[in-house]
Formats: sequence, C-alpha cells, structure tokens
Amino acid sequence: MRRDTVRWTALFFFAMACAATAAQPADPRQAALDRIVDDVQARYRLPGFAVAVVENGEVVYRRTQGELIAGSGRKIGADSVFKIASNTKSMTTATLARLVDAGKLRWDDPVTKYLPDFRMHEDWVTREMQVRDLLIHNSGLRAGAGDLMLWPEPNTFTRADILHGLRYLKPVHSFRSRYDYDNLLYIVAGEVAAKAGELPYETLLRREVFEPLGLKRCQIGAWGLDAVGDVAQPHARHGDRYVLVRPDAPQVPATTMDPAGGVRCSLNDMTAWVRAWLDPQARDSSGRPWLSRAQREAVWRAQMPMNVSQRQRDWSNTHFAAYGYGWRLSDAQGAFKVSHTGTLMGMYSLVTLLPERNGGFVVMINGDAGDARSVFDQVLTDYFTAPQRQRGAGWFADAIAREAQSPSASRAPDTSQRTPATSAQLSGRLGVYRDPWFGEAEVCARDGTVTFAARKSPLLTGKIVRVGPRLLVDWGAEEVDTEAWIDFAAFDGASPNSQAATFVMSKVDPDADFSYDFEDLAFARIGDCR
Repeated sequence: MRRDTVRWTALFFFAMACAATAAQPADPRQAALDRIVDDVQARYRLPGFAVAVVENGEVVYRRTQGELIAGSGRKIGADSVFKIASNTKSMTTATLARLVDAGKLRWDDPVTKYLPDFRMHEDWVTREMQVRDLLIHNSGLRAGAGDLMLWPEPNTFTRADILHGLRYLKPVHSFRSRYDYDNLLYIVAGEVAAKAGELPYETLLRREVFEPLGLKRCQIGAWGLDAVGDVAQPHARHGDRYVLVRPDAPQVPATTMDPAGGVRCSLNDMTAWVRAWLDPQARDSSGRPWLSRAQREAVWRAQMPMNVSQRQRDWSNTHFAAYGYGWRLSDAQGAFKVSHTGTLMGMYSLVTLLPERNGGFVVMINGDAGDARSVFDQVLTDYFTAPQRQRGAGWFADAIAREAQSPSASRAPDTSQRTPATSAQLSGRLGVYRDPWFGEAEVCARDGTVTFAARKSPLLTGKIVRVGPRLLVDWGAEEVDTEAWIDFAAFDGASPNSQAATFVMSKVDPDADFSYDFEDLAFARIGDCR
C-alpha cells in the first residue's frame, strides 16, 4: 500500500511537470521567424524556398516549403539542391584565399603571371591588373560587359573565348575609378586559381571548399540529375502563377560561368558555409584551421566603394557600402553586414552575415522572386539589428510595390505597335555579321521573315520588326526576356550592296538586366546570307 502511494505520488508530480511544460509558451524566437516566413509567403506565393537562421554557431531555425517542381508533389527539404548563382563568387574568393595561405599566389600578383595571354582593351590596364582587381568590379567596363558570352544558356562560348574576347570590350570608365558589376573577370579568377593550384577550377573548389567544410551536397561542374537527386528547378512568374522554365537535362554539364555563378548547394550545406564564416576558429575536416585570420580579414576588407541607396539609408540607416573579395559590405543599424545575392533565371539566393551579432541567414528560392528576397533580407536583418522594430514583411513589401508604381520606375518605351521588317526594307543590309568578341550573327530572310540569329548563342534568335522608325529584335525564346533595338549605320554614300554595313544594338528597356549587354556589341558585315 505504501509502495503504491509513493508510485502514484511520483506519477502525480510527473503529470504536473508535463502539464507545466505544455503550458509554457512556444519559443518566441521560432514564432517570430515563422511569422516572417509566413508573411513573405502569403504575399508572394513562392513555388518553393529554403530558409535558415544561424545564431551563436547553431542553426536555430530551418524552414523549407513548396515543391522542387510546381505541381509535382515532390517536396523541398533541407537537403534539396538549389542554384546559388553569384553566391558562388565568395566560394571562388575563398579558394583563392586558401591558395594565398598555401603560398601559391598573392592578391597583388599581376594576372599575366598566371595567364600570359590575358589582355584587356588598354595595354596599361593589362599590365596593372592584379588578382585582387579581378574580384572587386573596378575594371572600368560597363556593368555586365561580355555577359552575353555566359547567358542565355545553353551556348557554345568557352573560357578561352572569354579570355580572348576581353581585349575587345571597351571600357566606359577609367580602371579602378568606380564600381560596375562584372562576371567575366570572375571567370578569369577561376582560371588564375586553376593555374596556381595546378588543378581544374571545379576540382580545386571541391578540394578547398566543399570537402574541408563538409558541404556534401554542393555541386559544381558536370553531374547527373538522378545520381544527385532532390534538385530544385527554376520557375518564372506568369501572371499570378509560377511555371517551370529551363529544367535541367538528365546530365547537367559543366558551364563556362561556373566560377562566377555555377555552384548548387542544399540548405544544410549553406548553413555549414555560414557557420564557417561566423566562427574565426573554424576548422576543416582534418581539424586544421580552414582559413587564416589574415585571409579572413582580407576577404572582408572594403576594396571598392559602392553607392548607398536611398532604400538602404531609409530602411537600415546605412552609412557605407563597399565590395570586398566576393562579398558586399555595409552597415545596418550600426552593425557590420556582410552579404551577397545570387540571381539566375528562376533561381534567387541570399546569404547575409552579421559578425558582430554572431548571426546570419540563408534564403534560397526556386522562382523569380527579387522582391521577396529583398523583403527577406530586410526583415531577417532587422531580426538581428532592430528586434523591437514594428515594421514587418508586409510593410516592406508595400513599400517596394509603391516604388514600382512611381512614374520614374520604368523608362521602357511602348513598343506594342509592331510590323514585320521586310527584306526590301533591309536591302543591302542582309548578310552575315561579326562582332569582335561575340562572333557571328546572321541578319537574313527566311520564308519571308527577316531574323537575327547568333551563331554561338542559339536562344538569341528572333524576328526583326519595325517600331516606328526603329528596328527591334523580338526574341523567339521565352527565356530571353530583354528585347533589343538594332540600329544600322547609314551607308554614307557607299553602295547599298557593299560590305560597309554595320549595326549596333541596345536594350529596349534601359533598366533591364545588365547581363544583356547589347550596348557592347558592334557588328560589321562579313558576307552574304548562306
């Protein structure tokens, strides 16, 4: 009897303890982060995403939602692989930093030490260009110069084409005078790393970053879709829904742009990447320091000033912005912020570190979602730097929507009134043309339609139409969403059938994606249509 009394007394107190535990409120941190994610998703209805928050060396929040392919029923999880796009750049610079630690290169080495055939348009820039200059967007080239050799994919441009083509890209500013984002020089940086490390870039990245940090699902180079499995696919917004665009082939090829934006990783991989940067003592898989203090400081040192936008000033009280080696640097509510975004068609990523708060976060989305990413960045940064702030995801989403509706938001002209251009109208101008870095393109009549067709970039094929006094290329591929003007030079007294025909191109919407760098093209006729 006494033994039963003791047992029932113990059960009573155990039940009371369980009830007390159940009555405790949920983790307020988890609830706050869930509310942020729920609010963003309610506003933008993303096809799929993966979000994680790291604090004090631990992953305190991990959330995945949606599908690898919209409507497939295949759910996104923490091991699902996403394109991280330009967040690859910090992995390329980390690889270079590891080579500096190993004594295999120096940041101030001339590029020609490793790549003797490297040339910029001006000889003095070729001579002065250092490894560090490849990483900080100070080349003097137009933003996105030469990106048509990288995108749209697929195309047949090689890294050798890029190294050769750079000499023909004319600067629009003086070397080292201002920031203009570029991708091509990261391709060059990858080739420098390969030369210094005596391995192909992709192999070197695996050795210096993936393997020592245990990024087990990260992919670079060629790989099999089924062999890797669980791979998120890109989506574009069509009206009020997302649709699949440019899905992967069964065999994913290595791409020319790998050092600038070719890595894919899972959420678990990216939280390991964030933790490695937030922990100055981070060690590799063998127990050795992964990166020296000197190189950590070098990578995060301000190298090139950047403009502070009005949005940054208003939303984050930002006072400075600069580019380091593969990272954007700024301040947010007085805290040092290290971040980068990644954008490819149908895939958006974000990595943000707040070292003084010992925290950071990762966002990966398998849909065109620039506004959603901006909202995630702001509210998750506020989570660390302004936790008492009352502005939530909805407030920032509304502000972005208002910006888009302002009269100055779009400079794109009305091109709705279009008529097909005829071969008669382009008499003397039909033929095969060449641009020094982009190569050949045809302006030829086929079945009564005049078309532009790039030899090495098959998606850049479209009908030439007339819009008022000007000619426009209406691209046939849905993936190419930036139309281009095509402006032929006057013959200036020469015979209309001479080889003198030339033309230049430009974006119809001057504010469209700078990677469609039509303004850098200058075509000259080299022969007749075949």
